[in-house]
Amino acid sequence: MTLFTAMAQNISAPTILAQAAGAGGAGGFMGNPLIFMGLMMIMMYFLLIRPQRQKQKEAENTQKALQAGDEVVTIGGAHGVITSLKEKTVVVRMVEGKIEFDRSAIALRIPKNEDTNAK
Repeated sequence: MTLFTAMAQNISAPTILAQAAGAGGAGGFMGNPLIFMGLMMIMMYFLLIRPQRQKQKEAENTQKALQAGDEVVTIGGAHGVITSLKEKTVVVRMVEGKIEFDRSAIALRIPKNEDTNAK
């Protein structure tokens, strides 16, 4: 449609420009659903997947670095001291006695502080 025929039909210039640009209602940057889904996937990766992988890697490193004499807390909340280590298990001394746990059952290692005696 030329400008002359549009003027003859009494159609405004912004309408002609919008039709020429292809903006027939839904358009713009977020109009394409594939772009929107791609951005959502990237956000999900950085907000959910990546932090979970980092936390898992940190837990594996902690479990590999366990040594006899370390104070630990299990995933069940039991506190104790490691007395011996095996390939896949650790023996933890608690008030009740010695209990053998899988290495994956150790949630965290309590850091040794020398200033606890200074209190």
